[in-house]
Amino acid sequence: MKNTPHEPTHSRRRFVRNMTLGAAFIGTGAAGSMAAELAEATRGGERKLGVVLMGLGLYSRGELGPGFKHTKACRLAGVVTGSHAKGVKWSRKHGFPERNIWSYQTMHEMAGNPDVDIVYVVTPNGLHAEHTIMAAQAGKHVICEKPMASTVAESDAMIAACRKANVKLSIGYRLQFDPYHIELDRIARQKDFGTLTRLSGEHSWTFTERAWRIEKTLSGGGPMMDVGIYVIQAACRAAMAQPVAVTARELPKTRPELFNEVEEAVEWTMEFPGGVSCHASSSYSRNNNFFRAEGAKGWIELNPAYAYRGIEVNTSRGPLSLDGVPQQALQMDDFAACVATGRETPVGGSMGRDHMAVIEAVYKSAAEGGRRVEVAKA
Repeated sequence: MKNTPHEPTHSRRRFVRNMTLGAAFIGTGAAGSMAAELAEATRGGERKLGVVLMGLGLYSRGELGPGFKHTKACRLAGVVTGSHAKGVKWSRKHGFPERNIWSYQTMHEMAGNPDVDIVYVVTPNGLHAEHTIMAAQAGKHVICEKPMASTVAESDAMIAACRKANVKLSIGYRLQFDPYHIELDRIARQKDFGTLTRLSGEHSWTFTERAWRIEKTLSGGGPMMDVGIYVIQAACRAAMAQPVAVTARELPKTRPELFNEVEEAVEWTMEFPGGVSCHASSSYSRNNNFFRAEGAKGWIELNPAYAYRGIEVNTSRGPLSLDGVPQQALQMDDFAACVATGRETPVGGSMGRDHMAVIEAVYKSAAEGGRRVEVAKA
């Protein structure tokens, strides 16, 4: 966007200074305002950062692609896809040149392409490590969709590759930028209801057909990997800590012919420092979507808790009603701000790696009959 005579021009030095000063407030509702600051810089001559979507499945089609209508700091600059024809449709719909359509075999050719600053990896979990490393080797900053990988070892390799290439790595934790989850952060931090010691949550949905999510090689696991990770993230935010140990059990399969490679349902308990605990569950055979945190002075419950939109929150003091921008737009804008200013992302590779360590502990405990398993530290 070009300046008009009435639009103030912000120097890059002032922009970087303001963004850096504001970075301390990420997680308290400032992500949107910081993205707006970046948008002001674009009007002053700073271009929007170019994002390439790698993988054009349902999440890219339904959420990330439309999310660019709301971004102020970044734009869709290209795609990586196994279908060139599909890429052409995206090019025509979103207005990027057809030269910015790559296959998984040619994506290395985006190295040096000035249109591309960030690659968003939206492929199946089992391919996250390979594709993140390829994007880093092409010299591009990376957002990798959750879960970060299939194992902690893969997570470590991704972090190392991005560090070696001197690029930033962020995990697609959209809820970190949702106003209701930010309010959960604030309540935990300021102890509105005392220390939140009794936590519980579930994210489950009914899965009915064979697809990559129940193929172990591509998914890494079942509902634990797919949606159970959201409960882990919410619990870590409410406890303001990483779990130290877990106990878990896999529930009996009601459809073993479908879930012959991954779990159908799992329940687990996370132990946090200070006597905080969270009972959690995730299933592909029921529909639940909530998180609850209780303290000595009250409680907060999100139900639904992990939705793309329409999250509802009630507390012991009454319901909350907050305005919001699409989570994905805020998430991508914040990472663009990180790339532009050099500050660290609040949802970096270390967070993704920590959550993978919890998942590995859950699977180990379940496989060993519910034995208490300590969560490996980085």
